[in-house]
Amino acid sequence: MSIYALKPRFQALLRPLVQQLYAAGVTANQVTVAACVLSVALALLVIAYPQRQWLFMLIPLWLALRMALNAIDGMLAREFGQASALGACLNELGDVIADAALYLPFAFIAGSNPWLVATVILLAMLSEFAGILGITVGASRRYDGPMGKSDRAVVFGVMGLLVGMSVPLATYVNWIWIAVAALTLLTIVNRVRCALAESNAKGIS
Repeated sequence: MSIYALKPRFQALLRPLVQQLYAAGVTANQVTVAACVLSVALALLVIAYPQRQWLFMLIPLWLALRMALNAIDGMLAREFGQASALGACLNELGDVIADAALYLPFAFIAGSNPWLVATVILLAMLSEFAGILGITVGASRRYDGPMGKSDRAVVFGVMGLLVGMSVPLATYVNWIWIAVAALTLLTIVNRVRCALAESNAKGIS
């Protein structure tokens, strides 16, 4: 189970806005690239001013907005004939780059082990790679949980809010990273397992 399962309802809420953006000439690829660039810019801003912890509160706000942008670019592509091979590449690469950038500032908070955060980032990348592997074996692009992109956004959003409010986290922050890493590893296993099961069900060896 993953928060990703709520996506259809989220898309329904965004559909009127998507129609307005299409009418204004906004393309799916423009939304994708903008979301990635702004994610990296925000991460650099937070890292550049470590003494201003309130900046971490921008991360959950941006993660929520970015989830909306991710849904918007997909809807523009699918529902308004903007789907393309370039768009698919930009979407996957943009998500991985943006996630890595937004998680990185948490390596510098008090008590946080940078290697654990780096491990979470690496596993997050591998989980998205595992999702794409489904296509290579004749299955669908896999979004199985329990720690998919949307779930990680919730975790890091809450962490950003707590850091921004100067809530002391040093005593247990690394246990949170360990839990996220473990759940992300389980996600990788689930995505590969489900992709293989779907492939086998279609009679693809």
